[in-house]
Amino acid sequence: MNHAAGADAAPRSARARLWSIVAGSAGNLVEWYDWYVYAAFTLYFAPAFFPATDRTSQLLNAAAIFAVGFVMRPIGAWMMGLYADRRGRRAALSLSVTLMCAGSLLIAITPSFATIGLLAPAILLLARLMQGLSVGGEYGASAVYLSEMAGQKHRGFFSSFQYVTLIAGQLVALCVLLVLQMVLREDQLHAWGWRIPFAIGGVLAIAVFWLRRGMSETDSFRRLGERRTTRANSLTLIRDHPREVLLVMALTAGGTVAFYTYSVYLQKFLVNTSGFSVQTASRVMTAALFFYMLLQPVAGALSDRIGRKPLMIAFGVAGALSTVPLFHALETVSNPLHALLLVMAALVIVTGYTSINAVVKAELFPAEIRTLGVALPYALANTLFGGTAEYVALWFKYIGAENGFYWYVTAMIGLSLIVYLTMRETRETGTLAMESAAAEPS
Repeated sequence: MNHAAGADAAPRSARARLWSIVAGSAGNLVEWYDWYVYAAFTLYFAPAFFPATDRTSQLLNAAAIFAVGFVMRPIGAWMMGLYADRRGRRAALSLSVTLMCAGSLLIAITPSFATIGLLAPAILLLARLMQGLSVGGEYGASAVYLSEMAGQKHRGFFSSFQYVTLIAGQLVALCVLLVLQMVLREDQLHAWGWRIPFAIGGVLAIAVFWLRRGMSETDSFRRLGERRTTRANSLTLIRDHPREVLLVMALTAGGTVAFYTYSVYLQKFLVNTSGFSVQTASRVMTAALFFYMLLQPVAGALSDRIGRKPLMIAFGVAGALSTVPLFHALETVSNPLHALLLVMAALVIVTGYTSINAVVKAELFPAEIRTLGVALPYALANTLFGGTAEYVALWFKYIGAENGFYWYVTAMIGLSLIVYLTMRETRETGTLAMESAAAEPS
């Protein structure tokens, strides 16, 4: 019996199950707040770390470190995936938030380039690598934890809260930005105000560490116990589940490009291309993301009724057909309300992927290797495509061919659409459904 994982009794009541889901989701929110603060405040801290006369060049350098942080995500997914499958989902979630806390506090206290020279961007890079390691482990562990903790009938609904809290983390980061924009002058934000959100994230992560230490372990992991026949490792994953590994990477590729494009890069697009002020762009994205967050459980609940596959196909078709027209419309939009409606349309489309991608991946793998199976191929695809989306977008703009990025996003969504059309439905035939059926009393 794995005593490290099984110290707590499994939750027996619906109330206890719900509390575990809420506790896991709250930790996920803080983790993703820390991750997205970097993107939300790039326009303010980029000059402090990257002295340059051209705004696009500064953003390009900051985006490069944003992308490099993704390099650590497969490593974090591998390390934390193994840890979660051997020691428990709860233990891995506690470890990941510790790393995120350290990275956030490091960014908050790092002096600027004017003070310590090249050491400043080097420390920023180190902190971002730590955060990448944390988030790489967070995604798989939280996706599996929420999917396993939820019951069969409402698994899509409850697992969607991974993206509810992921988006909420981004939304809180933007709200902190809006508040600081109201209470601080522009020069104060550029000089030192941008450090405040990183310090807040570090402190919140400490609180989440203690919260996660009190969470219950999932029934799926506890039931492994002595019936475990193999230890989770990369060789076992690739040898026994090669199709599922490739499937996770393929279905992630287009979805992660669309997600980072629509939810992260659009803020900079509204400033750098559409011509809105930083404040207006932040308000537009805050309102759009709040609407987007509310859509996730609605779509998750819908997947419990009609299946996961129809939602992913809807995302693929709509995304492939509408990305180029949406970006062309955003290029020339001048009214903030019109911009908001266009951004919301893009986010409605990507909801077909984000609301259910976690549970779909969890339904592909058996419990003994589920976290590694979800986390590692997802992190690889996310690093290759999601982490580079903003850099690719700014590079196309830098060379004067911004339209090329619109077609790049369209092509990536189209490739994933092929996978959605050919893969099997996982709601009733996936591993989690079979585990639930096996656990029911005869």
